[in-house]
Amino acid sequence: MTHTAPPYRGLTWDHPRGHDALAASAGGLVHWDVQPLEGFESHPIDALCSRYDLVVLDHPHLGEALATGCLRPLDDLFTAEELTRWGAASIGPTMRSYAMGGRQWALPLDAATQVAATRTDLVGEAPGTWDEVHRLARRAPVALSLAGPHAFLTFASVAVAMGEEPAADPDELIGDATGLAVLDLMAALDALAPPGTRALNPIGLLELMAGTDRLAHCPLVYGYVTYADRVTFSDAPAMTAGGRPGSTLGGTGIALSSRCVPSPELLAHVRWLMSPEAQGDFLPRHSGQPSARAAWTSSETVAADFYRGTAATCERAWVRPRHAGYIGFQTAASAAVRAALAGETDHRQALDRMRALYRSSRTPKEHRT
Repeated sequence: MTHTAPPYRGLTWDHPRGHDALAASAGGLVHWDVQPLEGFESHPIDALCSRYDLVVLDHPHLGEALATGCLRPLDDLFTAEELTRWGAASIGPTMRSYAMGGRQWALPLDAATQVAATRTDLVGEAPGTWDEVHRLARRAPVALSLAGPHAFLTFASVAVAMGEEPAADPDELIGDATGLAVLDLMAALDALAPPGTRALNPIGLLELMAGTDRLAHCPLVYGYVTYADRVTFSDAPAMTAGGRPGSTLGGTGIALSSRCVPSPELLAHVRWLMSPEAQGDFLPRHSGQPSARAAWTSSETVAADFYRGTAATCERAWVRPRHAGYIGFQTAASAAVRAALAGETDHRQALDRMRALYRSSRTPKEHRT
């Protein structure tokens, strides 16, 4: 018997949240391969687009993608009315995080941001402020998310909670007072963390929390609805009660590579992935984490407590810079944060290093969008 291969190849990330709904809905149209989370966070996007028709990506890769011309602009494929409707329906800044240079380059398939994860059976209600997090860390196992790029992402989120968004000035990463205060707070918490947690990515931290009693609370970790039956997720901490929950937007967008020649059937499938039916029902039932605000606020969504408990954080999450040098900066800045927490450099040296890295990651012609 002859088997015909699906006409399109897609690449997503190797986790049920990234894969299951796409594979279940592909219907012979798309064959979905997977890559590890670390590859998703750092692999050059043009290399992926040279091999795949559809790519699930993170918004900070846009600058690199535009510089290499490896994506198709979606406003050439979908109407302005469709894009406006999907944007209005999406939670927080998810849709606009994939817009750059006046074009739309991906659609928010999945929404996520850093939120608090807690074993409430061990420590009770999650702390709502950073002072409360520090107090909890003195009596229970608490860890920050510091592996890979997450050391800088945690740094950025604490800065947001302190009232300063990183890179608000396109030529300056962060002010002295905020940057040093963030490092001081992170160092105080990291000094109390359980051994070995610094090396764990978000999935590793949640696995540890869900499967053992060695970790009771992580104040900032990307939310994964697949752990909601064992871990309680709530809004990220603020500096003061009622303040802004500091968080850095994550999630994923679905994009078409420049090599893709989309058929009407493929475009119809992408439209369906953004539909209320898919976002509100199909994706949540297949381990997905939809971007539609209605799914995050409805009591009918699968694991509704996860969404409703973290929706306020997602609505106000910080969107990272997206210039072509950002991914390399994020990696190097995270190493600088970890060096400071390990006592290998002092906090002033680490902050100066991060700011120099940020300035060198940009070119004179680039401006934040």
